Amino acid sequence: MKTLIKATFLDEISHDIPHQNWGEEEWDSDFRSMKSMGIESVILIRCGYQRWLTYPSKVLMNEEMGYKPSVDLVEMFLRLCEKYSMHFYFGLYDSGKYWVSGKFLEEVDINKKVIDEVWGKYGHSPAFNGWYITQELSRKNTGVVNTYIELGRHCKGISNGLTTLISPYIDGVKQVSQYSNVTHRTESVSLQTHEKEWNEIFDALQKVVDVVAFQDGQVEYSELPDFLRVNKRLADLYGLQCWTNTESFDRDMPIKFLPIKWDKLKLKLEAAAQAGISNAITFEFSHFMSPNSAYLQAKHLYNRYQEYRLAI
Repeated sequence: MKTLIKATFLDEISHDIPHQNWGEEEWDSDFRSMKSMGIESVILIRCGYQRWLTYPSKVLMNEEMGYKPSVDLVEMFLRLCEKYSMHFYFGLYDSGKYWVSGKFLEEVDINKKVIDEVWGKYGHSPAFNGWYITQELSRKNTGVVNTYIELGRHCKGISNGLTTLISPYIDGVKQVSQYSNVTHRTESVSLQTHEKEWNEIFDALQKVVDVVAFQDGQVEYSELPDFLRVNKRLADLYGLQCWTNTESFDRDMPIKFLPIKWDKLKLKLEAAAQAGISNAITFEFSHFMSPNSAYLQAKHLYNRYQEYRLAI
């Protein structure tokens, strides 16, 4: 069994990677490239970050002083998904302030309004397949878990039970700030603590979260197989689908961030396969794997992956 990349995030806010300034012609070409690589779903990683938005949200422009975008990217992405027979998952709003300061109720409240607005505006699209809870979690935190529960329940309630996804991270030695040139730290979560905490988290998230795709870049490559096996076993125990978020950017360099070396991506995909995980989401195709990317290395990573994917 091979673990293959079946989905990609769309990071159109691009607050820590360069914006490519694409219009619909460039995005159309990229969706075509995604399709040729076997990608079936796209996941908007966030509909907004602080005041930067992907669609003209009256809620966020009025309540968070959001800037009106020049293009309704959500509408464009849905149209392209319909054209290429792909599924679209809508990523929620990251306030960049309530979340980081622990004001979880405020983060929930603004997102519930966004969910209502988005479903009324775009829910009719046949490509609208579900929701992505963009807020990220690594360790057990009651406020964060309750945020997941409230947002997952609201998404499902308004959309007649459409799929909800999360992509947590592992609190490993490579979990460092993107604003630093440091690549490693000395402390990290143990496998045993990770298993204990996520056993409790998954127990709480039953029926409000459907798919979990842990990010695979924050631990050493030698540690990854054990963490993937734990993730898969716990997800199976609680009835969640377990994917992997196989990062196509490199965390091992002081430059944040560049396309990953193919051997590293291949190693991570093979570790996921050994853990029994068949499907992967990547963060993210358009910058780090696309033949259309501003990074020249990305098209070579695309070529190496295609050789791997199509090999018998």
